[in-house]
Amino acid sequence: MKRFLLIGLAAALLSLPAQAALKVFATVPEWAALAQEIGGGRVTVYAATHGLQDPHRIEAKPSLIARARSAQLVVATGAELEVGWLPVVLRESGNRDIQPGRPGYFEAASAVRLLDVPAVLDRAHGDVHAAGNPHIQTDPRNILKVAEALAARMAELDPAEAAAYRSGFAAFAEKWRAALVRWEKIAAPLKGVPVLVQHNAFPYLNAWLGLREVGTLEPRPGVEPSGGHLADVLAKLTAQPARMVLRPAYQHDAPSRWIAERAKIPAVIVPFTVGGTPEAGDLVALFDDTLRRLLAALAAR
Repeated sequence: MKRFLLIGLAAALLSLPAQAALKVFATVPEWAALAQEIGGGRVTVYAATHGLQDPHRIEAKPSLIARARSAQLVVATGAELEVGWLPVVLRESGNRDIQPGRPGYFEAASAVRLLDVPAVLDRAHGDVHAAGNPHIQTDPRNILKVAEALAARMAELDPAEAAAYRSGFAAFAEKWRAALVRWEKIAAPLKGVPVLVQHNAFPYLNAWLGLREVGTLEPRPGVEPSGGHLADVLAKLTAQPARMVLRPAYQHDAPSRWIAERAKIPAVIVPFTVGGTPEAGDLVALFDDTLRRLLAALAAR
């Protein structure tokens, strides 16, 4: 009888769902999606923001602090993208394992070369980031570099599942490299195309695709353009025309719509992250949709 009870108990335990090994708190949707790709069922992932929120300006709500309190790994962009709210969340969480400098704190920006590093720091220049432009996720080649570093960090934090994280990265890398070949083939017509941008959010996208940025609607990063400034930008288009104006999906559309209507160029909503548009439901779809929108705008004239 005792033997049957032990067998029954063992069967019951085996029938329980596997416990996720690693609790991940990601500041933005792209890193949440990447952690899930690598970790699969071995992680539980929480995204602190969604695709239509400005990641610079998030309120450090108690709900975020509670999530951080139980996290084992924080995945942030870094380069001061989350400087307005993440330090408060981390401090108030009381979780010493996820503080900067600890293995449980990972910055994606540490895995790539940052662009637009300012030579001089001056608040008069707007929301300039001292380490460089933080919008690294708009270049899919950066995603691959971050994935490799993130998989290594997951393996370090959860050594029992290290082989699984390495395998997860290998599978992701194979899929991603194949997608890169496809994307770069279909994106060839975009090379050299002159574009306006609403916010200085696209240096990595421009570098990847060879887009040529000819102006920015914001007079300084994070500063809304006045009517006079937009009129100046419009006047300069006579000498240096643009084929389209780009804005991240989380920004309101008034400035780009204003310039598009008067310059008679398409205004393109770039999803910018997973969930930024209905079509950008995962990391692959993020770049599929980005290219589809850019190519559609190019064909519109």
